[in-house]
Amino acid sequence: MTERTELLVEVDGLTVDFTAGAGGAEDTVRAVDGLSFALAPGRAIALVGESGSGKSTVAGALLGLHRGTGARVGGSVRVAGTDVGGATDRELRALRGAVAAMVFQDPLSSLDPYYAVGDQIAEVYRVHTDAGRRAARARAVEVLDRVGIPDAVRRARSRPHEFSGGMRQRALIAMALACEPRLLIADEPTTALDVTVQAQILDLLHELRQETGMGLLLVTHDVGVAAESVDEVLVMRHGREVESGPVAEVLATPRDAYTRALLAAVPRVDGPVTRTVPAALSATATGTVPAERSAEVEPLIEAVDLRREFRRGRQTVAAVDGVSLTVAPGETLGIVGESGSGKTTLGRMLVRLLDPSAGRLTYRGTEIGAASEKELRPYRRELQMVFQDPVSSLNPRRSVGESVADPLRTAGVLDENAIHARVRELLERVGLDPDRYDRYPHEFSGGQRQRVGIARALAAEPRLIVCDEPVSALDVTTQAQVVALLAELQRELGLALVFIAHDLAVVRQVSDRVAVMRAGRIVEQGTVAQVYGAPADPYTRQLLAAVPVLDPVAAAARREARAALPEAVPGAAREVAVA
Repeated sequence: MTERTELLVEVDGLTVDFTAGAGGAEDTVRAVDGLSFALAPGRAIALVGESGSGKSTVAGALLGLHRGTGARVGGSVRVAGTDVGGATDRELRALRGAVAAMVFQDPLSSLDPYYAVGDQIAEVYRVHTDAGRRAARARAVEVLDRVGIPDAVRRARSRPHEFSGGMRQRALIAMALACEPRLLIADEPTTALDVTVQAQILDLLHELRQETGMGLLLVTHDVGVAAESVDEVLVMRHGREVESGPVAEVLATPRDAYTRALLAAVPRVDGPVTRTVPAALSATATGTVPAERSAEVEPLIEAVDLRREFRRGRQTVAAVDGVSLTVAPGETLGIVGESGSGKTTLGRMLVRLLDPSAGRLTYRGTEIGAASEKELRPYRRELQMVFQDPVSSLNPRRSVGESVADPLRTAGVLDENAIHARVRELLERVGLDPDRYDRYPHEFSGGQRQRVGIARALAAEPRLIVCDEPVSALDVTTQAQVVALLAELQRELGLALVFIAHDLAVVRQVSDRVAVMRAGRIVEQGTVAQVYGAPADPYTRQLLAAVPVLDPVAAAARREARAALPEAVPGAAREVAVA
């Protein structure tokens, strides 16, 4: 066993209790329950588990972030020899940033939108050192360059909104590195990032650990991310350790049933294809539009040379540039691509939430691309969309039941009693308690809110639902439940689905055919077996190479292969165009 003096992190019997409620009805919730682990310098450990398992609470306890919040922290936490529980405020300030630094999940909530990124990094550096303004600015440029921000001198003067998501995450890592900490705590640092950007961030963390010898505590719900990044893994559930050990051992031969269930829920890009393309769709499997098509393969919706332009100052930018595709009744078409590829814009045009700038859009044989709102009215109920963020698409001041009822009231064919009964039926159908009709969105988990969004889309009795990143921010088990729900509803109701995502493994799991988008265009489309088994376009191969795998040995080999590619060295060059 490693000697006590050599350990960077020592956690022994950690408990964290939060108090909820008011007015004499307070309840105590134990978020972390008797957790113990250790981390040596230069090593990496991942805390893995679903939302609510206590992972982020543990990460916060290492820096004393629960002090002053009303939380009760028990047990012992030592970081680089500092007793975090018994440290003074001054000692904690010295620990944070200079000895241990944290990278949070959402860079936008961690970066001040009013100040240049370089100035924010420089300020952190000055707080923990005696450096002057000029030296601090130079250090900010140095660390931005180190994390792969191109033209770091110029970009240091940019504000956070001028960076892409991946570049903002790099900027947070640069801020954490400014004072050369011995421990880096990364809390879901790649959630909702494109697979290629995620791979770049994970590769960067690996390189930094090798170069500096710092320890890494990685918090993640993605088991594949853990396989790519760490030496050991600790699986958490309900605040407790389920099992822990070397990452290869835990992922290859998990002892606990929960760990096995967690691994089983992870979508894979290898293994057999579970969905098959119906025979009637074979004529359109490549996405081409034949000159003659029999009645049995008539598409539900068809786009031909669809284009959408946006004005940016004096420039015109084509977000979607000449896209042609078809979706048949009962079929799932997956659309994959990185941020800025035009996926969401295309999806919104398919349900006419956005007007095409050019091209033709046909639904059930009728041209709707140029139709007026009055002409679209008969089709509005049949074309629905489930959005990526149910929080922003649900009114926080209205109950979820009322939000689901909106399409029914708009249709005007049911009285209030019938509407209420139908909403309860829909809530139950998507796996929610109908008695929660009067509850508000903030009272539901992320996966439950996504189910509310699906129920609202179903209320209109649609024929086509466009799902825009419906599982991107969910943990793997909740993600698997939502995906299974959509598949079940599709079988029962004969729905056609367009499933938009940056996660290639999820798209493979749910789709009959797949279209790959880049810079507003479809670079490749075909059946799942064709696109994943024998990708024709280099961009598709690049995307597939970046998908995390559960085998740490294979993950290491893929990391070395990415490092050998010229475009992988700077890592962020591609993101400049997206920013």
